[in-house]
Amino acid sequence: MSLPTNLQYTEEHEWIDDLGEKVRIGITAHAAESLGDIVYVQLPEVGEQIESGKTCGELESTKSVSDLFAPVTGEVVAVNEDVDDDPAIVNSEPFGKGWLIEVRVTETGPVLTAEQYAQLIGQ
Repeated sequence: MSLPTNLQYTEEHEWIDDLGEKVRIGITAHAAESLGDIVYVQLPEVGEQIESGKTCGELESTKSVSDLFAPVTGEVVAVNEDVDDDPAIVNSEPFGKGWLIEVRVTETGPVLTAEQYAQLIGQ
């Protein structure tokens, strides 16, 4: 699995894509593979404030339920409705169409480069 080098990563297996005034957040392919087939996602609502390091949603798979941790602090400005309708997109395209939320950031938590994240997951 190759990791996009333009993204930042967290130890909790989320990725962050800087879009200028906001960031897009999703889970990594490693996390999606570990979870198995994702069948349900619970995401924060537009306008909701999230806090770095705190739980901001859940992903339910055929194996388990996993918390989604906020890698940033800020206001949710968009939620991926496609993932709501078809959670399997997170498995098939975790770094693309499977993004989860967009946030107007006031603070970023600890992040890793692609190289650092690859070392974390043993690649």
